[in-house]
Amino acid sequence: MFKRILIANRGEIAVRVIRACRDLGIESVAVYSEADRAALHVREADYAVAVGPAPARESYLNIERILDAARATGADAIHPGYGFFSENAGFSRAVAKAGITFIGPPPEAIEKMGDKVEARKLMSAAGVPVTPGSPDTLETEDEVRAIAKKVGFPIMLKAAAGGGGKGMRMIENDKDLASAVRTVASEAKSSFGDGRFYVEKYLNRPRHIEVQVFADTLGETVHLFERECSIQRRHQKVVEESPSPFITPAMRREMGEVAVRAARAVGYVGAGTIEFLADAERNFYFLEMNTRIQVEHPVTEMVTGIDLVKAQIEVAAGMPLPFRQNDLAQRGWALECRIYAENPAAGFVPAPGKIETMRLPDGPGVRVDAGVYEGAEVSLFYDPMIAKLVAWGRDRNEAIGRMRRALGEFVVTGALTTNLDFHRWIVEHPRFIAGDFDTNFINQEYRPEAAKGGDDAHLAALLAAAVMAYRNGHNGAPAAQPMAAPAAGGAVSPWKILGRLDMLRR
Repeated sequence: MFKRILIANRGEIAVRVIRACRDLGIESVAVYSEADRAALHVREADYAVAVGPAPARESYLNIERILDAARATGADAIHPGYGFFSENAGFSRAVAKAGITFIGPPPEAIEKMGDKVEARKLMSAAGVPVTPGSPDTLETEDEVRAIAKKVGFPIMLKAAAGGGGKGMRMIENDKDLASAVRTVASEAKSSFGDGRFYVEKYLNRPRHIEVQVFADTLGETVHLFERECSIQRRHQKVVEESPSPFITPAMRREMGEVAVRAARAVGYVGAGTIEFLADAERNFYFLEMNTRIQVEHPVTEMVTGIDLVKAQIEVAAGMPLPFRQNDLAQRGWALECRIYAENPAAGFVPAPGKIETMRLPDGPGVRVDAGVYEGAEVSLFYDPMIAKLVAWGRDRNEAIGRMRRALGEFVVTGALTTNLDFHRWIVEHPRFIAGDFDTNFINQEYRPEAAKGGDDAHLAALLAAAVMAYRNGHNGAPAAQPMAAPAAGGAVSPWKILGRLDMLRR
């Protein structure tokens, strides 16, 4: 087993890896930019090394500085987390050349699945169903028009080297085609340095469902069931859950078998995710493979009881998978809400700033993976995630109920805006509760005014509770007083907030 692991990342995923290291008795090394000098992952690690200025390209994305930090601290392995270098074959090779273990798949697997068009070809050859579309990359609008005529509108135009929701446009008819081609080509070139694109048929009421896979170096490959990721905005996930409320037991078995076949086709090792799109008739098609741990991995951990990050480390150290397919089962239901410093009413633009007060939810079935703390700054240089909030229940109704409670207890104030009320709106929406949604849910249903009032009601509750706390502290026994109304959806009790403020006052 490794003695010391460097985490080439920041925020909540770095904290998550540090905790797995601690469980295994392994020392951890954090790297940090000048903007992250006081970050939570720096505080939590056994060692911390500065790697450069705030811009990621000068710090977290500087290969030599990351490797120098590993050499200086004697790290014998590097965990990339997600984002940054996690799907960079060049970084993986540089780590190996330095005599350090990369905790992730072989660089060849990263390369094979990094090019979306080549991945489609590979999956098709392996018998994995792929969405109808162009067999190769395209360069002109006439080529796109020919494919559209063959598969029919609407279509999705995608960057070949894309990811994270970038370089994608849905085209409904021929008159939108030319501008979409120009936009995608330009965005692909600027975001990925690769202007190539391809076409896929746009599915009817598409669901985005992914399957967690895991493989060791000894030839064992398993799946850990599915995650439902259809609640998204701009092709980026917002809420994830497991199991999916959409698929049948037979579909679950088939998707799992196909996902394992896909992982074996590229010689995969470690934790990865096979992503699928499913149509309203429950036909499913390969979308892409993420060759890393996913942001939403906690929902799988909650329903399977498997520590995926710990398993990543063990497999990278040459150990066999500690479980087989027959050992795995889904138990209960789990949901994850991604809590960001962003403004949903202004088009989900980042709204970072300093956190003045933060109170995290707790209680049965609730887990919070946070990357910040009270008094910390959510930096404008990086992804503005505050935390991942996860709720588990014996069934979906209980999980949703616990998520509502947890969202009601979650308090963040300061010079920033959060999407907490947006999530409260989602978990109260009848279509979400019924499991009747697809990837268009937010576009179809969300209007800023629909969730408006949550912050105002929350603030009113805080003010009323503060006044009550003040009176209680000066007038002896508390008098029965009318309180402000709870926040939207009945999620926040002013009496709970009174208790929190009274603790602060003392």
